[in-house]
Amino acid sequence: MGFRRAPAFLAALALAGLAGCGSTDSKNPLANATAPCPAISLLGDAADLTRYRGPGQDIPSMVLDARLTGYQAKCDYAPGHKGLDVTLRLGLAAERGPAATARTASLPYFVAVTTAGEGRILAKANYSAEVEFPANVNRLQTSGEQISIRIPAATPGEAAQRQVVLGFQLSPEELALNRQRGPRR
Repeated sequence: MGFRRAPAFLAALALAGLAGCGSTDSKNPLANATAPCPAISLLGDAADLTRYRGPGQDIPSMVLDARLTGYQAKCDYAPGHKGLDVTLRLGLAAERGPAATARTASLPYFVAVTTAGEGRILAKANYSAEVEFPANVNRLQTSGEQISIRIPAATPGEAAQRQVVLGFQLSPEELALNRQRGPRR
């Protein structure tokens, strides 16, 4: 007899639990759903920035060595679900070299939105992270400013098919150096 009541009791308990899952928007049950983020990546060839004083590329002539260490991202639906709003914060590590004369450095970087697969750039914006090395400190970890971008699309699913690519804004010489030495770990 007790076993026959168990399924009915469990069903009632499950329904009570689901009652709390209701949406505040009766017309759109997905109104409070979490938005899917597009693929976000660091561009390998642009993840390092090394600057030198003069033509030499050795440690005594190094002014700055910086690296993108990662990112934090959060995605929300754009108003009317016509795309995605992506909020990013970049992680950075910087080292002041022996040839540095200033205790501050500007680290230029970009955020680009590309097509998935093809990698065609749809939009790109440049930013700069300013770092200040305290006295007797030559290495530090920091983060860039919080950046918000909107990826417009007919549907959120279409926007999620885009890619967001992050990297340092490099000179042709800095890019050639990165490609010559390969990715660093």
